Amino acid sequence: MLNKRGQGLQISTIILVVLGVAVLVLLIWGFVVGFDKLLPWLSPGNNVEAIVSQCQAACATGNTYGYCTMERTLKAEDLRNGDKEVKNTCKYFSTLTNTAGSSYSIEPCLALC
Repeated sequence: MLNKRGQGLQISTIILVVLGVAVLVLLIWGFVVGFDKLLPWLSPGNNVEAIVSQCQAACATGNTYGYCTMERTLKAEDLRNGDKEVKNTCKYFSTLTNTAGSSYSIEPCLALC
């Protein structure tokens, strides 16, 4: 009776189960809270190009709501007011300049607003 051993779990199996549970918890937390808050270093630093193309498309198609009323969030490190993001319309962004004094290349669309 002294030499009988039971079937035990291997250490590698225990490590894989713990890692699997940790990844599952991170996925659930990311979907509930949002991945940008969970892993902020993965989100892009700015979205200037995306906002510029969205505003140009709204102006080119004559989308008054999309250019003059719809709020967009501009994320940039060099905004004049010290914020890292500003939520406003394309019309406002066409007047906004960065700390270097240059614009964000969002052309004013005078025909719409």
